[in-house]
Amino acid sequence: MRKFILMAALVLTACSSNSYLQMAEEIGRSEMVHHPEIWQCDGASKPKWEYTPTLMARAFVELYTATGDTTYLRHAQQFADQFISTDGTILTYKKSLYNMDRIQGGNFLILLNEIAPKPQYVTAIETLRDQLREQPRTEEGGFWHKQVYEHQMWLDGLFTGTTFYARYAAWKPEPEAWSDIARQFLVVDAHTRKANGLNHHGWDESRQMGWSDSITGCSPETWGRAEGWYVMALCDVLEFMPANQPERAEIEAILSRVAAALLTVQDPETHLWYQVPDRAGEEGNYLESTCSAMYCYAFAKGARLGVLDKRYKEEAKQILEGLKAHKLIREEDGSLSLTDCCAVAGLGGNPYRDGTYEYYIHEKIRRDDPKGVAPLILACIELSR
Repeated sequence: MRKFILMAALVLTACSSNSYLQMAEEIGRSEMVHHPEIWQCDGASKPKWEYTPTLMARAFVELYTATGDTTYLRHAQQFADQFISTDGTILTYKKSLYNMDRIQGGNFLILLNEIAPKPQYVTAIETLRDQLREQPRTEEGGFWHKQVYEHQMWLDGLFTGTTFYARYAAWKPEPEAWSDIARQFLVVDAHTRKANGLNHHGWDESRQMGWSDSITGCSPETWGRAEGWYVMALCDVLEFMPANQPERAEIEAILSRVAAALLTVQDPETHLWYQVPDRAGEEGNYLESTCSAMYCYAFAKGARLGVLDKRYKEEAKQILEGLKAHKLIREEDGSLSLTDCCAVAGLGGNPYRDGTYEYYIHEKIRRDDPKGVAPLILACIELSR
């Protein structure tokens, strides 16, 4: 078992553009030590096509693109070729589940296919696009999060499914898809927006779930990582959305509003955020790493895209410094680990998750969760640009 030394002994240099990229590489190489196979990154005991390893694969492809180091490309290719058969079948994937999480892998497949094209990658990409064509929807046209979560939209799904939809629409191209892509955010914004500018984790159109408010249909709280998926999704979609798309101004306004709201609940000392961001200081709440890494990425990218003010890039640098000072540790083997990551959280299911404050603060906390490590790599790459 890996052991760690005191955080106070962690020495990382002040960052220039080049050193941000060096840090991305160090985190990436550490991840390769911690999880030699990408599919292992979320504690899986056997290979499974899931949003966490496919997000990690995207991070490695983007590391290759940024550095030219083929070590990262080979690592992602090995993962892809383990899951994508020569006829394009995706190992363990089942379209009939209509699970938005399973679509996220299309992002890295499009990226990888642009670098090292294979016919089976294209077939797999089209398979994932076909799921969206048949995905169950709310009455307003929003994608259900999963077939088993009827009538529900979660912030998480805007990242896992809609970012692929946008990348595909730009790659194919499929210009008629952009209004539908924008609709996903507009429906979620209309139903989950809170008075403080943040969002409820989920919304149940039917109001039948125990966690849903009988009037609004919303879950009780804002969850840090769900808000993180949301702002990452907004940035990733805006990267591809045409400048003249009629709904673009509304999508940009959502990102600006949420980013501003996040600054009002940020911990002023560390520049990080709590597991339940707008209940800072309450018993059991803690500064959580995955959401903080996601906000770092979104702030840096939003500023690069010109959607957020330039000051958000400076804020992203401060977030990274906060993560380095308080959440990154160096192991005895020299690798870096990210601490204080919420392992998982959701709504409904079995055992039942009620979305309350008490629920979120009692979910398992672990190190090196891919939902923090991958966004942190991507954030460092963004800051190097």
